[in-house]
Amino acid sequence: MEESKDQTPNSPSATNPITPKVTGIGGIFFFSDNPKETREWYANNLGLEVNDWGSTFESRSVDKPEQVNSLQWSPFQTGSDYFAPSTKGFMINYRVQNIEGLVDKLKASGVVVLDDIASYDYGKFVHIMDADGNKIELWEPAS
Repeated sequence: MEESKDQTPNSPSATNPITPKVTGIGGIFFFSDNPKETREWYANNLGLEVNDWGSTFESRSVDKPEQVNSLQWSPFQTGSDYFAPSTKGFMINYRVQNIEGLVDKLKASGVVVLDDIASYDYGKFVHIMDADGNKIELWEPAS
């Protein structure tokens, strides 16, 4: 765990000593005219182990080998509103630490935060827009 060196009592991360930041890529999502066929093509031709959601790649951190990270690869039906309001054919999911502090920091910087933080068994999620109009998904894995 990395601790913030620039904390002040009024900083967004004052209640959580973990620096709010991106720690890696959590997923790559893209449009496909036929997601099922696309998943099958990647399975048959490139050996990906796929399910209804795509494929999950696991890795370990060099400095924390006990920590298992995952990256989700998923084709979405072309035109899916999951990427909206972005009109791009892809969306990247970034793995983050201290999602609450990061959202506070982003809002203070004028970044468009599209929704409230949603919590699930596997982590917390929120969506933002970048400067180029790309919708970005931020994910803090459950500990």
